[in-house]
Amino acid sequence: MALSTRLRVILGLALLMLAVQLYNAASGYSLVGHGILPRHLWGLQGIVFAPFLHGSMAHLLSNLVPFLVLSWLVATEGVGRYLRVVLLVCLVGGGLVWLVGRSSLHVGASGLIFGLWTYLLARAWYQRSLASLGLALIALVAYSGMLAGFVPVPGVSFESHIAGAFAGILAARWLHAGQGT
Repeated sequence: MALSTRLRVILGLALLMLAVQLYNAASGYSLVGHGILPRHLWGLQGIVFAPFLHGSMAHLLSNLVPFLVLSWLVATEGVGRYLRVVLLVCLVGGGLVWLVGRSSLHVGASGLIFGLWTYLLARAWYQRSLASLGLALIALVAYSGMLAGFVPVPGVSFESHIAGAFAGILAARWLHAGQGT
């Protein structure tokens, strides 16, 4: 039962991203304006919406596989813990982008992906168990190329990557501090 619940939640979020993208594309990308617009009151809504909005189908597809894989690894702790991590990463990471990001629209799930990735890495530090270390090593080896995402590139919200990564580390600390030996 837990496996099917985990699969349904993760696939449900991925299907929501796909549905939003299909509507967004059909409407001439009218939803992109609901992304994070730093330091503008209107842009605060993007903290909630940005992870589900993408600038193109290619943008979404580049985010879906790492989202599914890293979500699956984080959700090994259970769906409740996974949803708390997602919520913390989206709120803290999105809030940081709103505070310090460049004055342009920031959309996409990459901040969440970076948060899931660093959560797995930091969780190993706080839990200090073989299972969490094994999952961290899988994440590190499989997605070590994400380190390049911290380098500024035109048209890419490296701020979301950095803020999401920071939020993932904070989520691990908040949810696991005191558990290690």
